[in-house]
Amino acid sequence: MSSNPRIQTTVTPPVRIQQNILARSERRLLNWICPRLPRWVTPDQLTILGFLGAVLVAAGYILSWQDSEWLGLSLVGYIVNWFGDSLDGSLARWRRIERPAYGYFVDHSVDAAATLLMISAIGMSPYLRLDVALMGVIGYFLLSIHTFLSAKVVGEFRLSYMAGGPTELRLMLMAMTMAMPIVGGDDIRGTNFSPFDLFGLFVASILVTLFVVQSFALARTLRARGN
Repeated sequence: MSSNPRIQTTVTPPVRIQQNILARSERRLLNWICPRLPRWVTPDQLTILGFLGAVLVAAGYILSWQDSEWLGLSLVGYIVNWFGDSLDGSLARWRRIERPAYGYFVDHSVDAAATLLMISAIGMSPYLRLDVALMGVIGYFLLSIHTFLSAKVVGEFRLSYMAGGPTELRLMLMAMTMAMPIVGGDDIRGTNFSPFDLFGLFVASILVTLFVVQSFALARTLRARGN
């Protein structure tokens, strides 16, 4: 008898639930782009491109200590990140070359690293405190954990909450980035927080609250089912 455990290679993808505001428009755009991409472009290359976009985002925020015009690099990075991150899975499905286990693992692992890099870099800019940025990362990761657990226990992979998803989050961060040179990073009188710090705390609190509420709701559902 072989001492190597048998590895299950067949993976049933969970049902994707996407109800964010821009979902339909974004899907039409992605479906238009996919058949127009050169054949040499692969999903793995797009995943790498998305991460390189995150590197550009981070570089722009860190370099903004020298000049706020570097924030334009962050804006370009968000677009590159969206292009790669949104199209890697879409292209695989369009060409019917999905690898559910490999794609699921690699895509979300790279997404996690890219999110940590981008949001942490905002906290390394002159406009937002690092501890506040990391609270936002924690809130995002908690909600991501809930999504991954839901995919396992009920077979539903939710890509949006409160009509917002990754694309809406990028647009919000881009709008905040454009406002940074205008508003500035000075502390509000009598506090150690800038306006962007307070906004970051507000967003982080929403993410954590969503995690708690959704987790209790799912736990009640599973208990009622006897699972």
